[in-house]
Amino acid sequence: MKNILITNKERFEELKERFKKDGVEKLHLLADFDKTLTKEFVHGKKVASIISVLRDNNYLTPDYPEKAKALYAKYYPIEKNLSIPLEERKQTMKQWWAEHFELLIKSKLNIKDIEKAVEHQDVVLRKGITELLESLKKNNIPLVILSSSGLGRKSIELYLKKRDLLFENIHIISNTFEWNDQGYAIGVKKPIIHTLSKNETIVKDFPNIFEKVKNRKNVILLGDSVSDIEMIAGFNYDNLIKIGFLNEDVEKDMEGYKQAFDVLILNDSSVEFLNNLLQSFV
Repeated sequence: MKNILITNKERFEELKERFKKDGVEKLHLLADFDKTLTKEFVHGKKVASIISVLRDNNYLTPDYPEKAKALYAKYYPIEKNLSIPLEERKQTMKQWWAEHFELLIKSKLNIKDIEKAVEHQDVVLRKGITELLESLKKNNIPLVILSSSGLGRKSIELYLKKRDLLFENIHIISNTFEWNDQGYAIGVKKPIIHTLSKNETIVKDFPNIFEKVKNRKNVILLGDSVSDIEMIAGFNYDNLIKIGFLNEDVEKDMEGYKQAFDVLILNDSSVEFLNNLLQSFV
């Protein structure tokens, strides 16, 4: 299949057989949201996240876009610089998220702004995701979305609800704003989840969700970053299939992704491979 790379075919076939033998009753999915369930490129333009739509369409105060871009320019190179020790980068990411949340609050973020952003045509689900979510619902397979989204849980809930895809088997762990009676953001609940803290965001810390998956120890993990494999930290799984979405800079980043993931979906492609894989377990 085009744009699919299985890094170790023999091991992957062994994992498939274990998943088939145990059945879907033992299975759950663990996924990032932005650039994993959604596309990174739409009409040739890079669309990083729902929050970029909020920034680029002037929904907040006039000074918000410039200040948000300045934070990105300051902190993003540090996030991607692997020569900087991990703990130092983690602290920097925590600082970035905290400053950005403070900026959003000062810029009068309202729930209505998030509603406008999720309706924007630039944020598009990856091809095949609708079928995937419907199949998971039909077969009662839990999907845990663990996201460091800058607009948090509400944005993902609204996005899926708008498309009639917010099913009962979908559970979202993300940053959560506190809102006042007029719908304005006034704070963010802690701990803050950022791109490098997913190994510290343990599903066990969310008992309502953990109860749904604690006995489903065969896991398919989906992520667009090597750091996304840390989402499984603290979960006592039996078998794990890691599927990575390498959307750009394929040649440059290939080796690192091959070491981290069992399967690579390249060039912002569809999840047809994953849908076929799930059908083989049903």
